[in-house]
Amino acid sequence: MTETATRAPEPFRETPPQPGRRPAWRKLPLLELILLGLVLAATLGPDLPLLNRPAVQTFTTIFVSITVAALPFLVLGVSISGAIAAFVPPRVLERALPRRPALAVPTAGIAGVLLPGCECGSVPIAGRLVARGTLPAAALTFLLSAPAINPVVLISTAIAFPGRPEVVLARFLASLATAVVVGLVWQRFGRTAWTASARPVIEDGTKWQIFRATMVHDFMQAGGFLVVGAAAAATLQVVVPRNVVDTLAGSGGTAIATMALLAVILSICSEADAFVAASLTQFSMTSRLVLMVVGPAVDLKLVAMQAGTFGTPFALRFAPLAFAVAVISATVVGMVLL
Repeated sequence: MTETATRAPEPFRETPPQPGRRPAWRKLPLLELILLGLVLAATLGPDLPLLNRPAVQTFTTIFVSITVAALPFLVLGVSISGAIAAFVPPRVLERALPRRPALAVPTAGIAGVLLPGCECGSVPIAGRLVARGTLPAAALTFLLSAPAINPVVLISTAIAFPGRPEVVLARFLASLATAVVVGLVWQRFGRTAWTASARPVIEDGTKWQIFRATMVHDFMQAGGFLVVGAAAAATLQVVVPRNVVDTLAGSGGTAIATMALLAVILSICSEADAFVAASLTQFSMTSRLVLMVVGPAVDLKLVAMQAGTFGTPFALRFAPLAFAVAVISATVVGMVLL
């Protein structure tokens, strides 16, 4: 037997980034231009002749109201996410998880309340946990629960739906159920090979540098999608004919399917999606709950991040599972509580 065949595999070592390599958030000029253009149009619209029309004014009113209401929670959310990435070691969650999978999965779900962060930050944290030997099902449960049931998200939901505490409770229960059920299903049927390529995040620089870089990256990414989501909600209210909206919102199944697909396509940050959902008053409360539960679990940006962290085979299996469980959980909880 050769020396290569008998040599024990070397432990994984994080390699430093290439010198002079630009941070990932510097590669997002499109989102920056979209954000700047829409904000300028909303701000200057009444003063521009081409935009001084009732429909455009209605659009800008809806767009600005959603963006302004959601922005403080987005800033708070990415600040907490950056603080977690910089100052909270992954071993904190590792040590808190029981060894038994049946207990580790629900514990990881509840840990989402204690370690809040947006979905942009939960994916690399889960990748770091899996790469360091944490039970994959527990790490994936945390990936789903952290951006969905943390205090920032619940408070923003309460403000978006004033006087409706049942909406906050429904979102908490449906999102927690989604995370735990997906974790248990993955523990039963998932394969180690599907998460074997998980890579921890390379942390280069001081803690404050990591905090700043993480916060700026998450804000530029999530802020761009917030603007797109607010614009889409305003467009739905102004441009789409009323009879089309009424048709989509009229049937229970059609409304739920529409909101689920919008959640995937719009990719709104969990700290801001409640304000978009609150603006879609034509749709039933259960269907709007579906939008708020599906969004933090699976959307276009999350699928891309999961594929980059765990590999394409993982994303092709995890995303459909999370989508199906989120839709079912939100529908059942919504029918009971709302």
